[in-house]
Amino acid sequence: MKQDKHEDLFKAAWDDAGNTKIELPPLDVNRALPEGYTSTSTISLTRTQLWDMEVRKAARPDLFITRVIRPGTARSWGRHKLPNGNEAFIRVSEQRQWLEPEEYATVLEACYLNHNEQKVTFIGLPEVEDDADNTIIASPQQPLFHVEHGVSGTENTPLNTWRIVHLTGNPDSALTRRFEQMAKAGGLPEYVERYIEDVLGVPLSRK
Repeated sequence: MKQDKHEDLFKAAWDDAGNTKIELPPLDVNRALPEGYTSTSTISLTRTQLWDMEVRKAARPDLFITRVIRPGTARSWGRHKLPNGNEAFIRVSEQRQWLEPEEYATVLEACYLNHNEQKVTFIGLPEVEDDADNTIIASPQQPLFHVEHGVSGTENTPLNTWRIVHLTGNPDSALTRRFEQMAKAGGLPEYVERYIEDVLGVPLSRK
């Protein structure tokens, strides 16, 4: 895979009518804070901070999506800057399966940080060679998937964007229902909560 083709691969998968794709509405994080949490009147995230969160999360998902990653399994390697100023690297982790959340699966991803457009593209891979020349194979229990996280909006009114496409061959209604349920949970995604509490040092309490 060429080092700057992540976004092209995501688009091709997204445009394939046979795949299962879900896009969540852009989330106004500063509106979600007072709606879903108590004692948040002094918290206001900027777009710069939200992008900082995305960059941190890309390399250390174990610190930002703790409910998804099996502890001790996340690592990344090969991070480097490309001629266009963006960055690429590989990461691996064991993640809860979408339809069997009590079970974990090995997930391999080629990651692309687009600093200019402030979006991160994760391309699911079937296997990779790690930094010690070991071959790692993705778990076959669920289809490969690609994810795009991003930041939009203004500096003082940032929006968190998110979409995923599963390489299913045919649309999978069970996967679609699963993500519809997740979207109804309300509040902020865990990774934004973790950034506010663990990086900014501001405690949160859900209403």
